[in-house]
Amino acid sequence: MTADVLTLGETMAALRGDRPLRLGGDLRLSVAGAESNVAIGLARLGHKTRWIGRVGDDELGALVLRTLRAEGVDVSAAVVAPGELTGMLLFDRAPGGTTRAHYRRAGCAGARLAPADVSPAVAQGARILHITGITPALGDDPAAAVRYAVEAGRAAGTTICLDVNHRPKLWGRERASAALRPVAAGAHILVASEDELPLVCDGPDEAARARALLDLGVREVVVKRGARGASAYTGTGRCDEPARVVTVVDTVGAGDAFTAGYLSALLDGLTVPERLRRGVTLGAAAVAAHGDWEGLPTRAELDQIGDSPEEPLR
Repeated sequence: MTADVLTLGETMAALRGDRPLRLGGDLRLSVAGAESNVAIGLARLGHKTRWIGRVGDDELGALVLRTLRAEGVDVSAAVVAPGELTGMLLFDRAPGGTTRAHYRRAGCAGARLAPADVSPAVAQGARILHITGITPALGDDPAAAVRYAVEAGRAAGTTICLDVNHRPKLWGRERASAALRPVAAGAHILVASEDELPLVCDGPDEAARARALLDLGVREVVVKRGARGASAYTGTGRCDEPARVVTVVDTVGAGDAFTAGYLSALLDGLTVPERLRRGVTLGAAAVAAHGDWEGLPTRAELDQIGDSPEEPLR
């Protein structure tokens, strides 16, 4: 079955606490991964999504696959690796309320993703291939898997979406830039926050960088601005969309939610302004709830986001 969106990367077990880990207390167990967050967001909106990744043959790997299946994501191409462990991600709150991420992923199954793991699903095809800058940061094999998927996808006429998603804990800006610039040049849609755009293109300002990427063949350069909304640069100019007003609970996962909304609207054939609007809508839903993906809406719930929390829905 051809998917609407195919994505690949690492999904880990996620433990969340409401205070610094050193103080102990209760942790809530779920799963998290940038690419699978996007897949879940799209599946909740009714799109066919497929996730490729490696998990260990352990209870946490079973949790990852069970959760994604329950959310309507096709995991038939996922690899369960005997003798390997599934990675873990721990979130806590620093004094002052900032959410912190602590990774336990080195040497785990997800960091061993290789071209052979992704080739069967890539061969099945998809309308959109979604990748992020996180996967190449995990090692040489995951980086090769991303390059293979992009090359095969382009050859098959698949739309390639790259979310830069720079993770400083994984690699510095110089290494990230060297690895991601060739990938960005092969993308049709490039998504980045304001501080990530210089990683993939030079220029004196944002508009110049966006124009340079468009000249390389990128069709849409989408810039996430957090609480100030988002913008898109295309061959016809720039379009801006303000953020939705909601009570912020947790900002983790907002960028992935935005990307899911943008790609959903693209799949629905909507215009660039409408894609941005759905993107910021899903981003608002993400920050209004705890967890990376738990607060994302179904299609029937899209119009409810941004409503006053003081008024019950009847």
